[in-house]
Amino acid sequence: MLVITYYWPPAGGSGVQRWLKFAKYLPQFGWQPVIYTPLNPEVNSEDVSLAKDISPDLEVIKRNILEPYAIYKILSGKKKNAKIQANAVAQNNSGGISVFIRGNFFIPDPRVWWVKPSVKFLKKYLTDNPVDAIISTGPPQSMHLIAKKLHAELNIPWIADFRDPWTQIFYFKHLNLTKCARKKHKKLEQGVIDEADKIVVVSPQMKEDFSLMTKTPISLITNGFDPDDFKSNNSDKMEKEVALKIDVSTKNKFTIVHTGLLTDAANPDLFWRELGAKAVEESDFKRDFLFVTMGQTDVSVTKEMEEVNLKENIVDLGYVPHLEAIAWQKRADLLLLPLRKEKEAKAILTGKFFEYLASGSKILAFGPRNSNLGDAMRETQCGTICEYENGGSIRKAIDAAYEYFKKTAAANSGATEINSPAKSISSAAQQYSRPALARQFAELLNELKK
Repeated sequence: MLVITYYWPPAGGSGVQRWLKFAKYLPQFGWQPVIYTPLNPEVNSEDVSLAKDISPDLEVIKRNILEPYAIYKILSGKKKNAKIQANAVAQNNSGGISVFIRGNFFIPDPRVWWVKPSVKFLKKYLTDNPVDAIISTGPPQSMHLIAKKLHAELNIPWIADFRDPWTQIFYFKHLNLTKCARKKHKKLEQGVIDEADKIVVVSPQMKEDFSLMTKTPISLITNGFDPDDFKSNNSDKMEKEVALKIDVSTKNKFTIVHTGLLTDAANPDLFWRELGAKAVEESDFKRDFLFVTMGQTDVSVTKEMEEVNLKENIVDLGYVPHLEAIAWQKRADLLLLPLRKEKEAKAILTGKFFEYLASGSKILAFGPRNSNLGDAMRETQCGTICEYENGGSIRKAIDAAYEYFKKTAAANSGATEINSPAKSISSAAQQYSRPALARQFAELLNELKK
C-alpha cells in the first residue's frame, strides 16, 4: 500500500502520529506500507525521538516540495528560518491579505503545487513497483488530489483518510473566500469523496456529515494510543529530569497538565478565574497548585493567569518529545482538554483525548457537552466536560480533583512514587489501542482487495 502523507518524522506534533503508528502496526496484519512524504515540509516542530517507531524495513520516499510560506513569512515579518504552524494562516481569524491569498489562490491549501510533480513521479514509481492500494491522508487535502489522479489513471484501489473535515473544518469560514473559490473547494471535495473507493473519518459527527454528501462507503476509525509509549516511562527518572529542567519540585503538587496546542480560541478564561478565586480563598491550594503546559501555548493563557495572581504557579515547557508529554499525562492529577470555541467543535474527537484516556489520569474538558468528545467521556467515565461559561460546574470539578489529590497524597505519604501509585492503561482505553485500530484498517484494505 502506498501512503501519501504530508506529516512524517522528524516532524513533531499530532499530525504525525496517526500514520506513523499505522505504518508501525499494519505489517502485523499483512499490509506493508510505502510512505510518500515531502523532503522539506514546513512544520512547526521536530521530534527526532519518533524515529524509534519507524521500522528499518519501511520504505520511505521523500521528494522536494515547493510551498508559498516563504512569501507569507515576508508579508508577516517572520524570519526566513521561522517555523510556521500547520494552517497558521488559515486559522488566523483576523482577516487580512495573507488570509485572502491563502484562501483564494492556494486551493485547497498551500501544498497544491506538490500535486502535479508527485503524480508524475508516482505514476512511474507505481508502474515499476505495483501496490494493492493507495491511502491518502489529509489535511492537507492536496494529498487526496494526488491519490485521486493516480486512482483515475492507474485504477489502483484508493482510501481517502480524513483526519479533519475539508469544507466543514472550523477555519474554512475564516478564509475570506470569493464565491468562485468556495465553489472550487466544494467541487474538489466532492470529487474526492465520490471517486474514492472508501472514506475513513475519525469522529462519529464527521461520518454523519460525509454520509449526507456521498454514497461512497464511510468507516469510522478513530485516533488512539500506542501501548508501547506507555510502557517506557519511569516516574522517578522523569521527576529528576523535570526538576532540572524547570527548577521546581513537582513532588506533592496538585498538578494540572496540558499537552499540545493551546490557542486563544480554546483558552478556558473562566477556568483561570475560578482557579484564582480558589487560590485567594485557600492558601493551601495556592501553595499546592502547579499548571504545566507543553507544546505551543498562546500568550493569552499566561496573561490571564498573571491577572489572577497565578504567574508563579505556571510552568511552560514549550515543545517536548512525545514520550515526555506522555509521562506528564500519566503523572497529572488533572488533564486539561479545551476544544475550540467554534460550532464545529461538536465533531472534534482529538487524538490527544485517547492518550489522555490511556494515561489513567482524570480529564477536565471544555466544550459542548452534546458533542463527540462529551459522548466519549461519558462512555469511558474518564472525567468531566464543562461548558465554557458554566462557572459552577468548573469550580465543582476543580474542588473535586483537589480533594482527591489531598486524600491520595495523605494515603501515599510514605511512597516513593510522585503523588500517587503508578497508573496503568485504563480498561476503557483498550479498544483505542493503535494495534486494534490497525487491525480495523487492515480489514478495510482486505475488503478493498476482494
